[in-house]
Amino acid sequence: MNKKYGADTGGCLPFLKTRVLFVSLGCDKNLVDSEVMLGLLEDGGYQIVDDETEADVIVINTCCFIHDAKEESIQTILEMAEYKKTGNLKALIVTGCLAQRYYKEIGTELPEVDAVLGTTAYDKICDVIKKTLAGKGSVTLGDLDALPLQETRRLVTTGGHYAYLKIAEGCDKHCTYCIIPKLRGRYRSVPVERLVKEAEELAGQGVKELILVAQETTLYGKDLYGEKSLHRLLKRLCQISGLKWIRILYCYPEEIYDELVRVMKEEKKICRYLDLPIQHASDAVLKGMGRRTSKKQLKEMIGRLREEIPDITLRTTLITGFPGETKEQHKELLEFVDEMEFDRLGVFTYSPEEDTPAAEMPGQIPEEVKEERQAELMELQQEIAFARAETMEGQEILVMIEGKVADENVYVGRTQKDAPNVDGLIFINTDREMMSGDFARVKVTGALEYDLIGELVE
Repeated sequence: MNKKYGADTGGCLPFLKTRVLFVSLGCDKNLVDSEVMLGLLEDGGYQIVDDETEADVIVINTCCFIHDAKEESIQTILEMAEYKKTGNLKALIVTGCLAQRYYKEIGTELPEVDAVLGTTAYDKICDVIKKTLAGKGSVTLGDLDALPLQETRRLVTTGGHYAYLKIAEGCDKHCTYCIIPKLRGRYRSVPVERLVKEAEELAGQGVKELILVAQETTLYGKDLYGEKSLHRLLKRLCQISGLKWIRILYCYPEEIYDELVRVMKEEKKICRYLDLPIQHASDAVLKGMGRRTSKKQLKEMIGRLREEIPDITLRTTLITGFPGETKEQHKELLEFVDEMEFDRLGVFTYSPEEDTPAAEMPGQIPEEVKEERQAELMELQQEIAFARAETMEGQEILVMIEGKVADENVYVGRTQKDAPNVDGLIFINTDREMMSGDFARVKVTGALEYDLIGELVE
């Protein structure tokens, strides 16, 4: 994900007319950090712009979770640095995961960068810009055991009708392929009261769908309150008027618990949707990954969720080509996907990351084999997804409008079954005028590979 954000804020103090362009890369959790920084910048009197040639300062919030994300971050830094020659650019500031992980290398190999801001120091963005423009470039990393200040107005960049709520920072799982604990620190939950206040402010700005995110949402509250408390947070959020949908992402299957399932069943605002990153189905591969579930446990959890909430939509992510993965283990994963028939599924090829145990494991798989296995899994999932979509034909469903196809009387929307940017869409042919964020009753009339076609119910 590569997003640039800009708008003429107006009302800037006459002595604070520094123009800032912001580029956000990576995941939705990173996006929340970007929105907090944008809010701080606006409140600090900076003018947010979307034209690189106008910017006095460019801030890049980077990602380096996998190799491709790292390459995208570096390429973006180099592209933006060119505006020191062709534009007004006086300061280039790098924040986020790449900054946290490679601050020393950035200092020696990317002299174009004027300042570096780590993953827990983003609340210092205004101070860093001020010092950088005064010729005092710096590296500011912050405390990986602390929660950055977030009690500020966020500048929502998702269109205004949905927003992400980051309920925790860091991770304690230490999967062997993952660098996140070293970049984001231990698991730290954001206090309930702070989250409720933030959610109320977002709802007051017109947000109708709230999407809960963290490295792992299911463990929420255990560090603060001595027990898992996601169900309690959900009940508080459901009381906020204005919110229509509440969606939960990044639920580790081994941490799903009875009270959470019960609240999902009882509360109408909570989408019947869960994102379960299982990564694999072979017990040997799961053990090598440092995961804490077996294939038997995964089957039991999926079966239980479908029994308790029959209309639930289950999304998962898989990693193919993990070191030592055999043809038989890949076949086992294919058979598991075929049997489980996940509603939504994404597949990543394994990316060896330095400073992770998996990168040093024997049996590294060639890239072409990883890609072949990824393609096989996605081809199978495409068949499953199309068959499931066909069963939707004739049903009437509630849809949130996302926008309109240019020059056509076709609107694009999402159902409860679809998270933004990762799942499918529904295309609605109508002459009726609608706005993003509106809800409409739609009858499904057809299915594409991953998307639906529908018509408004009068």
